[in-house]
Amino acid sequence: MRDGRGRGRQPKPLSESLNRVREGLAPKTPLARIQGVWATAVGPQIAAATEVISERDGTVTVECSSTVWAQELELMSSQLLVKLNRELDGSGPEKLRFRASG
Repeated sequence: MRDGRGRGRQPKPLSESLNRVREGLAPKTPLARIQGVWATAVGPQIAAATEVISERDGTVTVECSSTVWAQELELMSSQLLVKLNRELDGSGPEKLRFRASG
């Protein structure tokens, strides 16, 4: 389409194209979807101390940098589930399991 001066439409931002490519390449497994939104859902401080490592039958296992983190996040699990479900449009995990690394 051209405007009144004979020019074409403005180009779209590169980020839009890159996001479409990224989404097309991303695995469609529940684990990959959760890993993709984890940092946004839980925030940078929790994300820095954790890693989503597995998903099985609706239960997601999260490895934590320490026992203290695992215990604290266990207490917060219902809040974190709400945030994950919000990020995943209601298709988040049913349960979170936290364990300390090493």
